[in-house]
Amino acid sequence: MRTILAAIGLVLATVVSVVFVMHVQRVLVWMLIAIVLTVALYPAVNWLQHHVRRCPRSLATLIVFLVVVLAFGGVLTLFAVPLAEQGTRLAAALPDMIADARGGRGPVGTLLERTNALEFARDNEERIREFATGLGTPALGLLRSAVTGIVATISIFVLAYLAVLEGPKVVEGTLSLFPARRAERIRRVGGDCAKTVTGYISGNLLISAICGVLTYVVLKVFGVPFAELIAIFVAIADLIPLIGATLGAVVAGVAALIHSVPAAITVVIFFIVYQQLENHLLQPVIFSRTVKLNPLTVLVALLLATELAGILGALLAIPVAGVIQVVLRDIWHGRGGEPTAVTDTTSRGNAVGTTDSPTTIHSGRSQPPDEESRS
Repeated sequence: MRTILAAIGLVLATVVSVVFVMHVQRVLVWMLIAIVLTVALYPAVNWLQHHVRRCPRSLATLIVFLVVVLAFGGVLTLFAVPLAEQGTRLAAALPDMIADARGGRGPVGTLLERTNALEFARDNEERIREFATGLGTPALGLLRSAVTGIVATISIFVLAYLAVLEGPKVVEGTLSLFPARRAERIRRVGGDCAKTVTGYISGNLLISAICGVLTYVVLKVFGVPFAELIAIFVAIADLIPLIGATLGAVVAGVAALIHSVPAAITVVIFFIVYQQLENHLLQPVIFSRTVKLNPLTVLVALLLATELAGILGALLAIPVAGVIQVVLRDIWHGRGGEPTAVTDTTSRGNAVGTTDSPTTIHSGRSQPPDEESRS
């Protein structure tokens, strides 16, 4: 009866856990992102606290997060200001562009004329009008998603701020529950995992910045409009491993094609060459010094994580794989070099000074040498 009740209890606990995770899935995702942000900013707060005199942890944490918020606001400004300015220009030029497109003039009109898009639009004008009318409901969903995104961003920053601020207390309190040797081992493995996550974030940001700058140069040389906006979008999209650069290439290629065919051909060739350089030169060189994962492991982790969690899984695949690699390596080395239980017990006894004379293990108890020889 006890075994049956225990089995029923385990099944019920599993069902309750699964239902709980399904209901709080969004909050768990926010917490996971906050943990990654905490690991990324933790070294900066520690450095500021230890290298600046009379700088308490609360002030160091506030300074680091203010810098992050200002940097995030700067990126949004870089994205929003060109969008507003060039959006105004686009709105002013839109009537002329529509007139040219209907008459088959200009780059847009020529493109539509070659692809027979104008004839298709005339034949399906009623369907297009109905489709445009039905865009109201997706607009409400988009507004709801925007509000949820703002709430998520604020929640993530607050969680990360509190985690960085109270991090030392939490870490020391948790490690105090373990013996000294095991606590030191956990501290060492945790430090290696943190270095892996920090290295991935810094390396990914560097690669995205390189991609954005090169895209801006190519688009500016050929006079493609909205070059700043497209370059920022490409840099942000390139943060997504495996598919980010392709997504940015599609947007940049369409914008260049609307401008001119030679610009589109050049942009496509640029992205093909750049993706090869990024996949075979930049990522191996940067990630091999930070995350230390081989390309096969990176590819398998990206595919599995993308299938399980979409874009978020693609973003977290490499650092999670790096953390798993660090833990498995430590377990493997620990099992290979771990002393036996008897030797470990003897060494611990000698280390804490519980025995003043040499002893020998015999039949599970300690005996003096003369008594052992007599027996």
